[in-house]
Amino acid sequence: MTTTTPETAMPRESTTTPLRLLVARLSILVSIVVLGIKYMAWAVSGSGALLSDAIETILNVLASVGTLWAVAFAARPADDNHPYGHGKAEYVWAVIEGVLVVLTALVILAIAGHDALHIQAPEAPLPGALLNASAGVINLIWALILRRMGRTHHSQALSSAGDHVLSDVWASLALLVGVCLIPLLHWLWLDPLLSALVALNVLWTGFGMMRHSMTGLLDEAPPPELVHEVGQTITQAGQGALEAHDLRMRRVGSLYFVEFHLIVPDEMRITDAHDICDRIENAIRAVLGRSSIHIHVEPEDLAKRHKPGASGVLVM
Repeated sequence: MTTTTPETAMPRESTTTPLRLLVARLSILVSIVVLGIKYMAWAVSGSGALLSDAIETILNVLASVGTLWAVAFAARPADDNHPYGHGKAEYVWAVIEGVLVVLTALVILAIAGHDALHIQAPEAPLPGALLNASAGVINLIWALILRRMGRTHHSQALSSAGDHVLSDVWASLALLVGVCLIPLLHWLWLDPLLSALVALNVLWTGFGMMRHSMTGLLDEAPPPELVHEVGQTITQAGQGALEAHDLRMRRVGSLYFVEFHLIVPDEMRITDAHDICDRIENAIRAVLGRSSIHIHVEPEDLAKRHKPGASGVLVM
């Protein structure tokens, strides 16, 4: 006998989705404002390093649009073609954004190489650096908001966007120091060097985003501590059953998927076994929140407690 309970629509989710969409929309506005400021910083200074930073911010605008699409698509309810929901759209976009970040880094490296062969002194480095710094402050505040929203609401798209914007902040800080040093030290080669450093920072961020997002696409298991807690919850709530084994878990966005086998006495009635399953499901949801739970009920002779080398066994 198999008992399966689909995703349940918790009240928390109904308020979370509009909030995530609002943050995604605001992200587009913030990135456009920051792009305008950085463009002015380059126009005022003529610095190739600041131009590289502005080019990277163009990607931020495009990424913000993609993040809004991913959050909106992931919020769609399950349907006949997607019975497990659309949550992985956020992971897919995060990987795509990582690829775009890497490509942008290569473009900036090409610009840095060109500037290294045609070195020119920036026209007004200090005003440009200050303008760029103001954009960095805006980005810092917004990156922290995005990362917090991503963690709180299990949104991979928002988390990746926050990581992306935060990498831009560190680049802006380095540029502020470096561009201000150019007129003081007269190291004209510092400008293309800073462009190259910006590119390497962007490149590192892009690879990190792709690596982190792939774990969700490949259904990586939750932390062992959480799996153990769910196992203990099954044991405590499964009184009347003999054993539970082969516990498997994964998470897509804010939705957890849990499945395991439950051994019950041969003489137990189906209704009693069903009551045990309901009790276990309620207990699991008290721990995880939104969950899709699949329990395969089996007879005594399939128990693993006496089998050598058995793994994933939770004895009631």
